[in-house]
Amino acid sequence: MSPAGETESTPPRTNAPAYGASKIESTPNSRGASVVSENIGVLGVKVKKVGPWIQRDIEQVKECKADAMLQALLQRASSAPETEQPELLQKCLKAVLPVCNGQASTALVKSSDIETALNEYVCPGVENNFYGPFIRATNIALACLEEIKIDGMRAPVPAVDMICQQNDMPMHQMHQTKKSIRKPDLVILPLNSACAPFQDETGNKKGKQSNKQKGAQKNDEKDDERRKKKRKAHMDTNATAKPKKLPWKDVLACIEFKRKTAGRTKGIKSPSPTYTVTDHVPTKPEYLPVDHLKAEVPASGPSHTPATQPASDTAPAVQSSGLTTAQHSKGRSSSKRKAADTLESTAKKSKMDTDEDADADADLDVTVQTGLYAAEMFAANLGVNYLLNIIVVDDVMWIWYYDRQGIIQCSGINFIQDLPRFMVLLYALQRFDLHDWGRNKDFLPIEVEGKLCHEVKIDDENLGEVDLLLHTSHDERVTHYGLQGRATNVVPVTSEALTKKYGKFKDGMVAKIFWGEASRTSEPEILKKVEEIAKRHATVQDHVPQLLWHHTFTNPTAAIREALGVPEPTTGSRVLYILVFPKLLPITRLHGKELFDVWRQCISCHLTLWKEGVHHRDVSPGNLMWYWRDDKRIGVLNDYDLSSLADDLGPRGNERTGTVPFMALDLLTKEGQRGEVKHLYRHDLESFIWCFAWISLRYENGVLLSRRLRPLDEWATLGAVACGVEKYHFQGNVKPPARSHIDSSLWAFIVGCFDVLETHTFNRRKQLIRSIIDADQPTNCEESESDPDGFLQSFENTKGWAALSKPLSESSQ
Repeated sequence: MSPAGETESTPPRTNAPAYGASKIESTPNSRGASVVSENIGVLGVKVKKVGPWIQRDIEQVKECKADAMLQALLQRASSAPETEQPELLQKCLKAVLPVCNGQASTALVKSSDIETALNEYVCPGVENNFYGPFIRATNIALACLEEIKIDGMRAPVPAVDMICQQNDMPMHQMHQTKKSIRKPDLVILPLNSACAPFQDETGNKKGKQSNKQKGAQKNDEKDDERRKKKRKAHMDTNATAKPKKLPWKDVLACIEFKRKTAGRTKGIKSPSPTYTVTDHVPTKPEYLPVDHLKAEVPASGPSHTPATQPASDTAPAVQSSGLTTAQHSKGRSSSKRKAADTLESTAKKSKMDTDEDADADADLDVTVQTGLYAAEMFAANLGVNYLLNIIVVDDVMWIWYYDRQGIIQCSGINFIQDLPRFMVLLYALQRFDLHDWGRNKDFLPIEVEGKLCHEVKIDDENLGEVDLLLHTSHDERVTHYGLQGRATNVVPVTSEALTKKYGKFKDGMVAKIFWGEASRTSEPEILKKVEEIAKRHATVQDHVPQLLWHHTFTNPTAAIREALGVPEPTTGSRVLYILVFPKLLPITRLHGKELFDVWRQCISCHLTLWKEGVHHRDVSPGNLMWYWRDDKRIGVLNDYDLSSLADDLGPRGNERTGTVPFMALDLLTKEGQRGEVKHLYRHDLESFIWCFAWISLRYENGVLLSRRLRPLDEWATLGAVACGVEKYHFQGNVKPPARSHIDSSLWAFIVGCFDVLETHTFNRRKQLIRSIIDADQPTNCEESESDPDGFLQSFENTKGWAALSKPLSESSQ
């Protein structure tokens, strides 16, 4: 649980050997999981691009057939979602034919206008010109589909009343202290959310109704009539206008457009005069390609080089078949910066910075842009289960499904020639409530004293109802930005039930919300083992977090993959956890001897746990905490959701070994990232050393230094192998910092630790060479676990360690 402003950069992961392969010695890192950072604060003005992290998750996208996706969405929108209804797709395809063939109408719209809009869509022109026809066809279809009743399907959801809305405007969102800017083409919104920005522009106030409106709501029929008229009025005027200040929390889905032929429409056929139910015809390409992403070298320079690239990754960049923002239509508005892929400081930016942002965004692939939108949608709503976005290239659309296990794209649907399948997609989505759109129904947004919070109420067999008020707008919250992985959020929490049981804590409580791997030993189980060890060892007692309460939600991400026929659907499946702890303080607030004392306590705790069979494996500054007790700082080794037990079965499908800037150099090699280097105690102790150096060089008296004085920031933005190269160079060329904010004894300690690390590395290399010479042939011997106590002792024997170990009173003499 990282403090605000501290890094949690997760390593991109290579395609690891299959689970159970004998050569896996440590947990392999596949490309991307839990991207950018568990805490976005490390990314500042000079580190704008987050696209490469999103890209690494996009590269792992799985595929399914379009009909499987449509069937799954219909099943979700059916009157019996838990009961399999395999006939739904064919039944719905037949039912929507009157809408496709212009034979349906309502009091306000007629479906024959869909053909008119689609005929306008296929005419030559620039990309922006096609938003309007697509929006009109979609919204007319929705109005007509609302009237169609199909046995086994739910009615539309008036509380949502989805509508397609043009955006093409910058959308902002704060991620702790950083602001993102994105610009999706079209969005799907609830009707009230779509209308709200335009109501504000005309001076109308939200949340207030006239007496006439209140009276209308007394009658459901009149209310429904008013809703439809409101919808029609919005369709005719503002649905194709650009809303201002549209919040990400309201967006249900994004639709991103591309024209492969720079405005020409060669090969796009006009709508059919008559549609029938036919088998799905594969498009060309059937799936949006992502292989070219692996070969691309990000234009932003070495700070965004994807980690763990295979040899082929050094090949020249492959063009993305016309699907990048650099290939807009000639007449496209120059003011539009697609997916303005920046995280910018709240401070005023210079014109030069803005221009650089626009240039850097020019080559983003459409799949990466849409992934960035998904990251914004995940960040805007707590505990999101999954998301949908749509990519449209000419006359073909692909549905992209995102959850914390990964990404799935369905095969393409030609929405003009196969209009019935497009109508079925709209029919299903129109019957989605907010939970079906992926919003977590257990996290209810409420406003408390003018600030957004989330309320959770869970029935507990021991405590009865446990009430949690999550203060999600609090300045000390720790948020996640990315697509897949644990997606950890840590927020202050209050609870009457837990306060009644435990009393009040001086610093309050925090809730940790994350998606853990279903196949792993869970963090609560590991903490139970830790608690047993603490009863026997003083070095652990009081130095581990106190788990007050926890709950596991029964929503595994594997279920959709099983329904879609995705290979190995349970590999890396994730479930949502919520854990509540007393609040701890970040180690980054400390300096000098105070820092060393807490840091050393965490090392002692870690060593005992390792010898007792609990291997932490993710030592980072965010996981080193402390609290006050009797005027003494007590160090706490925190965060066990990536820990393993010595008697566990071994690596899982989608784990990662640690946090890149603090990982041991052995694990930041290509072999280490493939899981071929056994994770040993010495690797975690080396992480402790890197943590101490990181904190000492980036903070002065517990305060984060200005960016120009922080020499190690780039490590948090590099991929694993590239970061390993930088750290190796740093270790071999340690120089006094440019500014003397570090005490000489502290610097001597840091240099001494790196000297010990180099000595051990040299000795291991020498031993390997001797074994090869003695055997007169190359050997591939596996390194066994070294003596943990002896390895730690070699650091404790340094002069710097001895000097910092002296009590404050003694050292001042």
